[in-house]
Amino acid sequence: MRTLSSNYVENRNQLEILLRPGASFDIVDRHIRVGGKNASLYTIDGFTKDEVLEKMLEFLMSIEESELSEVQTAKDFCKRYITYIETSLSNDTDTIISAVLSGCLALLIEGYDQAILLETRTYPVRSVQEPGSDQVLRGSHDGFVETLIFNTALIRRRIRDPRLTFQIIPVGTSSKTDVAVCYMDGLADEKRLNSLIQAMKNIHVKALSLNQESLAEALLHPRWWNPFPKVRYTERPDTAAACLLEGDILVLVDNSPSAMILPTSFFAFTQDVNDFYFPPITGTYLRLIRILVFFFTYLLTPVWLLFLNNPDWVPPSFSFILIKEPGAVPVFWQLIGIELLIDGLKLASLNTPSALSNSFSIIGALLLGEFAVKSGWVSTEAVLYMAFVALSAFALPSYELGYAIKFFRILALIAVSLFNLWGLIGEALLFIITLASTKPLGGGSYLYPLIPFNGKAFLSLIIRMPLKKEDRKQL
Repeated sequence: MRTLSSNYVENRNQLEILLRPGASFDIVDRHIRVGGKNASLYTIDGFTKDEVLEKMLEFLMSIEESELSEVQTAKDFCKRYITYIETSLSNDTDTIISAVLSGCLALLIEGYDQAILLETRTYPVRSVQEPGSDQVLRGSHDGFVETLIFNTALIRRRIRDPRLTFQIIPVGTSSKTDVAVCYMDGLADEKRLNSLIQAMKNIHVKALSLNQESLAEALLHPRWWNPFPKVRYTERPDTAAACLLEGDILVLVDNSPSAMILPTSFFAFTQDVNDFYFPPITGTYLRLIRILVFFFTYLLTPVWLLFLNNPDWVPPSFSFILIKEPGAVPVFWQLIGIELLIDGLKLASLNTPSALSNSFSIIGALLLGEFAVKSGWVSTEAVLYMAFVALSAFALPSYELGYAIKFFRILALIAVSLFNLWGLIGEALLFIITLASTKPLGGGSYLYPLIPFNGKAFLSLIIRMPLKKEDRKQL
């Protein structure tokens, strides 16, 4: 560990070798005189509040030499002349370099063996607005942004409790990304919390290039063949605050506009914030619809293919599900082709300018579907059922869960085409086994509260419970 000494020239040379201000135009190295002593300021252009820096320089350069006769250490200098609230001292060059590159201002004064670090940083940030993928009809319309301190403030605004704790952990040998572990002291599981913090401190990666995804992969080492999401994300501070008050742990990563909710379970992905902004009966109805849509999304096309392969199993009252005009392509390949086509349209829509993306998606889907039916390649029924499946996927709050269901649906189609009914049963068993063996980040059971069973918690997943009686104000 390299440290500063009382030799100003050596200290300055050491910091300039490490910071390399001459090689990067945005690294500011300003030399001034403070009370007759040489001093240097180090900061990053664009990260420092200009008005604070200007006032600081004006004040420091006005200090007379006679005033510093009784100031022997950097600590004494801070007590007497530094009025800025967020101030710290350090003689560790690695700490100083990291602080400067993070946006702090480092002041090095002749004769002192410590650098004064001022928290003057300010980051470019977009406005706080509702996330596009997690909107509500009623309730708050603000959302997380890419600046960590803004996100912690949005949570603190909703929970004015001293037990709310934010613990910062730098991750990445090159990026030194700020990762905040957020929890309610006394509510969060202490053993799980300590294990998570220790695991983060033991991460050895160069950078969190993909923000939260990089952090999740470094902590979990997921099995590539398991598509189920192991982490639940939210871009809404109201959802994050509610989870904290339930004893969950949040992980906020700088440069990421969302929070990781730990631990999680499969059933937590069936909940949506809209359920809680409506009366209990309406919220319950929406939740039940979402659960039914989940099963339809997974089983509709495999079961339909099973009945087409076994038309004698279809009751006369349900004969309308059979194909009246089969296409030139076998039904199995029709369904697989439409599955791939839907994803192709999604990718094309993402790479289309926003002003044209909606029109492109609608026109592309209509034209392709209509011409595919007219050309005889696919049947009308196949297009109808796959359109329902594609639209139903958007009812699931989690994008990752939607693709996990898609992969197992395709696997079910393959199993039905090869092994008929036994194929569907075997694939359903594989689906359940994969769910049960999934290890979520943060520990716990992925199928809680079903395994281990907790009747009250399981009922609350199906029914939107009203506010507890003890929490209601008696009128």
